[in-house]
Amino acid sequence: MYVAAKGGERAIQQAEQLFRELNGTFDATFVRLIERHMPYLIDRVMGEGSLYAPELAALALAQTGGDLYEAVLLLRAYRSTQPRLAYAEPLDEAHTFTVRRISAAFKDIPGGQYLGPTLDYSHRLLHLDVLDGRDSAPASPDGATGDPIDKTGAADLPFDPHPPALTDWHRRYGLLAPLPDLPPHDPASVPDVTRDPIHFPAPRAHRLQSLARADTGGVLALGYASMRGYGMIHPTVNEVRLGYADVRLRHPVSGALFSAGRVRVCQGEVVTPAGSGSDAHPSTNGAAPPAALNPGFTATIGWNEVKVIAGAMLDLEMEAANAHPAHREEFVLYHTEAVEASGFCIHFKLPHYVTFNSSLDAIRRAYAAVQQAEPQ
Repeated sequence: MYVAAKGGERAIQQAEQLFRELNGTFDATFVRLIERHMPYLIDRVMGEGSLYAPELAALALAQTGGDLYEAVLLLRAYRSTQPRLAYAEPLDEAHTFTVRRISAAFKDIPGGQYLGPTLDYSHRLLHLDVLDGRDSAPASPDGATGDPIDKTGAADLPFDPHPPALTDWHRRYGLLAPLPDLPPHDPASVPDVTRDPIHFPAPRAHRLQSLARADTGGVLALGYASMRGYGMIHPTVNEVRLGYADVRLRHPVSGALFSAGRVRVCQGEVVTPAGSGSDAHPSTNGAAPPAALNPGFTATIGWNEVKVIAGAMLDLEMEAANAHPAHREEFVLYHTEAVEASGFCIHFKLPHYVTFNSSLDAIRRAYAAVQQAEPQ
């Protein structure tokens, strides 16, 4: 209860009613329209809200008038009330239907590049004719086959929705360190950032989970700072991949794996020479270093390319021995937490008159002391 508001509970109710009046009413049809026509905004709310539920994300946006931070808060609050029924198996490329796969590291990558759904190569022009009542549907290019999945490179190759990971190619040729031999993975054993507080240095699982649900703007700001020279690396995008991943669960009775449905996922990988930045290898008398490249990685639910590219850069930056202060693990993970950051900022709107009057009293005492000390 905002006790400082004159009028008490009735004033608060009237304030909320005014908010609803200014933003208009909404119904299930309006929620469906948001879900259908703003998929990337829905993906961002789900990613930062840490809950894959397109309908609920659309409802949160409608309910908050499009206030992104409030929508994320609503989704996180709802998520905290739901029980955890099962643990999904880890995702891999073999169970991900890839619709977009690009790389800045190769002209021709193994398996080909898929442009997929993107505006990267389109003119940034407002379609003003829509305001005159015309349809916004784009015209089909000449010779189009109707296949929404496009690819560069050898057009005569059949489309493979499960292209190989480029990191596998790097490891095959000794450019990346080989993966360690690990025992069979138990999904329930993974540290969960929603249940366990982060301790630094953070477990790898906590770092990737925090980046996955971090504020997109915060990740971009710190990643951009690294790109502009405040960091120690300027990596190359090894691969960006968008796709639909099967949520595979193990049947509680038979133990068989089955798919409970598909979700949109996005992952980004960057690489940089192992000798760059403060982590440069010492002299090896001409011998090759253990690995030629260092990787950075981020993945999130929904499609959010900017976030996974900037997040992968930060993941790589946080591995440096002497990272820039703005790219240290504690700084990045705490200051890109959307709900805590926005909540702390918004709390300044609450009553602070006690501390403010205390500051004024201190200022008055300081003024009085100065005036007494001045010669008459």
